[in-house]
Amino acid sequence: MNTAPLTLPDQKKIGMVSLGCPKALVDSERILTRLRADGYAFAEDYAGADVVLVNTCGFLDSAKEESLAAIGEAIAENGRVIVTGCMGEEADAIRAVHPQVLAVTGAHQYEQVVEAVHTHAPPSQGPFVDLIPQPDIKLTPRHYSYLKISEGCNHSCAFCIIPALRGKLASRRIDAVLREAEKLVAAGTKELLVISQDTSAYGVDIRHEPRQWKGREVRAHMTDMARELGQLRTPEGQTPWVRLHYVYPYPHVDQVIPLMAEGLLTPYLDIPFQHASPKVLKLMRRPANEAKVLERLKSWRAICPDIAIRSSFVVGFPGETEEDFRYLLDWLEEAQLDRVGAFRFEPVEGAAANALPDQVPEEVKEERYARIMEVTERISAAKLAAKVGRTLPVIIDEVGEPDEDGDIGATGRSQADAPEIDGAVYLRNVPATLAPGDIVEATIEDAGAHDLFGVIA
Repeated sequence: MNTAPLTLPDQKKIGMVSLGCPKALVDSERILTRLRADGYAFAEDYAGADVVLVNTCGFLDSAKEESLAAIGEAIAENGRVIVTGCMGEEADAIRAVHPQVLAVTGAHQYEQVVEAVHTHAPPSQGPFVDLIPQPDIKLTPRHYSYLKISEGCNHSCAFCIIPALRGKLASRRIDAVLREAEKLVAAGTKELLVISQDTSAYGVDIRHEPRQWKGREVRAHMTDMARELGQLRTPEGQTPWVRLHYVYPYPHVDQVIPLMAEGLLTPYLDIPFQHASPKVLKLMRRPANEAKVLERLKSWRAICPDIAIRSSFVVGFPGETEEDFRYLLDWLEEAQLDRVGAFRFEPVEGAAANALPDQVPEEVKEERYARIMEVTERISAAKLAAKVGRTLPVIIDEVGEPDEDGDIGATGRSQADAPEIDGAVYLRNVPATLAPGDIVEATIEDAGAHDLFGVIA
């Protein structure tokens, strides 16, 4: 009789490189969660992986170059590479540079990615080996999570190919969104970052279909969703931060500002204005209502004085004249946005803007980029300087090691700062018990152009 103990084969290991926006990061998390359920483990480096997944970005030509470079690095270090993500829609272009790739799939094609992994690195243990339920895999720190509410976009902006890459708007069921949010908060998330291509349009494609949630009917609509997210509580009974990203300024956005004033939503809106000149907005195929937006900004600030508005702008769009650009700078002076990112226009294969006349020379783009950054940095510095002396809630992202004097520093963010894209709050002399995810009250002692400096109150 053979009494040797039963041994399971080693788990196949997956490596992952995730590029691009937070929406792609959520895709990566979902792919890895599926693969772990199928019995795979995850490698910390190329050498330990049976196959490497590269989740690519294809929004700009520079992003495509970065994706191709990442694929090349994975091939050089490992040799067995599966490509997915936005650039996966251009399989021929990828194979022309890297014919060795094992498979190529497009954006959010979870089934095809998992199938490709099964084909090229068959699971050695199979699912159900570990019958203890596992939490979903997160690629972000435990204390904040991205909540993706929809895929795709119904806009046809001249500079963008997102609808070609990710399709038309496809909203998730409202009860599925709220269930995921509740699960994330119960598992330790202190900050939810709501993301999509167009958060304001959530539910339009499914006619704002209502669902039952907690004994009441809730519509698939941004305002209903925001109100329900504001009812969530952490296990400690705190209201988690809920941050809305990529919010087009449709009229119903006005309805979420009172929720911010009540402390149910984080007083922060990420609005992709892209420009202010009516002529350029028309060329971009964007709504041109810049004057009305200024009025609404004043109204929002009257209701919720601490609201932070972040946006991004494109300079050097085809047809943009010096007059158009000065209009944008004047608009920014009046709008006094809290956080601003700027991008030089870059042609993207397949975008309608490539065929427009009056392309702006590269040296003019660079000069305008420098000018807009100078203006927005000055505005940011003044707005941050006005916070010196105030006490603000700060969420801790990282706690440092003691220095030679035993002092410990920490890096966190105020409610005006989204992770990865905005500024930080640097705290001195924090207690050794402080941990990432803690939300503390901090007195601001100093300010720079983008960051704040302070001490726990």
